[in-house]
Amino acid sequence: MQITTVSDFRKDLKTYLDRVVMNFETLLINRGKDAGIVVMSLQEYNSLMATNHELSSRKNELRLDAAIDKLKNGTTFNQDLIED
Repeated sequence: MQITTVSDFRKDLKTYLDRVVMNFETLLINRGKDAGIVVMSLQEYNSLMATNHELSSRKNELRLDAAIDKLKNGTTFNQDLIED
């Protein structure tokens, strides 16, 4: 995560935005005590929103957790796709 001030952000806006998009970085613009703005790429935002949606239902969250556990424990299997 990058951190900058409003003044520095204003001076070099394009460079900061390019870094955010190209490096998938999050930028925190410090605006004083306990205040700030977060800048992230649209791709990063969409990813967070998709994750939030997937975890919004307890049932779905449990399914995802079970799938992660299977991957960690090596209890997954491969299956060939059926082609027409």
